[in-house]
Order: sequence, then C-alpha cells, then structure tokens
Amino acid sequence: MKLSPRLAAIVEALPLRPGMRVLEVGGAPGAAALAVCERVGPDGYVLVIDRSAKGVALTERNAAPAIAGGRLGVRQVAAEEFTLLPGEFAYDLAFAVRVGAFDGRHPEAGVAARRRIREALVPGGRLLIDGGSPLREVALA
Repeated sequence: MKLSPRLAAIVEALPLRPGMRVLEVGGAPGAAALAVCERVGPDGYVLVIDRSAKGVALTERNAAPAIAGGRLGVRQVAAEEFTLLPGEFAYDLAFAVRVGAFDGRHPEAGVAARRRIREALVPGGRLLIDGGSPLREVALA
C-alpha cells in the first residue's frame, strides 16, 4: 500500500529496529502497519488494534500476506479495553495516528487507554502519537 507523505513521515520517525514488537492503535486500513512490518523485519511483529469491524476487515484484506506469514496481527478492540491475550508477549513500542483517546477528543477514554497500553508494553516501552514534528510521546504513568 502507498503511504501518504504525512503517514510516511510518521513511520520514518518511529524509533524502530529489527525484531521489535509494535502495537498500532487505530491502525485501519493497515498501510502504516505494513510499512512498520517491513522496518522491523522478519523477526519483528506488528499488532493492529481498531474498534471498527469494518476497519479490521479492511486491514485483514490489505495485510493478508503479512498476516499469513505471522508477521502482523489484527484485533477488533478499543484502546481503552485492550489487554494482552494469555501467553502474548508485551510490545516494545505503541503508536497511534488520529486516535481520539490520545489526541484530547475523548479524555475519559484516554485515561483508560493510556493505562491499557502501559500494561501491554515492556518496561520502558513508549507510546508515540501524531501531532508533534511529526510525533510526540504520551506519558503513560
């Protein structure tokens, strides 16, 4: 999938390295996740969560080869309800673009979402969102 210049700048600004586990919040239709998947390489993994069934279906269609290869997963869940599945490893990094729970549009959901994301990250894991140059870090404590 082709990334917009804005989304390409966001993906480029992520502090990615090979083998990372990355969580994308609100990631439909999967364009950024696929680009991240390429950057973390064959030993990395990207999970896209999105509250929209339509968005999840679109991501599943767009990312079918990466999903089949075990490098990308998709789950329908709101950020404020997200939890790791039994046996699921924590994520090194989370990012979100235009997600109301993190950009101030839904502050109450944001409190719960930040807690859930913090619980899903390794110690020292970070949440980065759009709105900086081009990213800014969200405090999770």
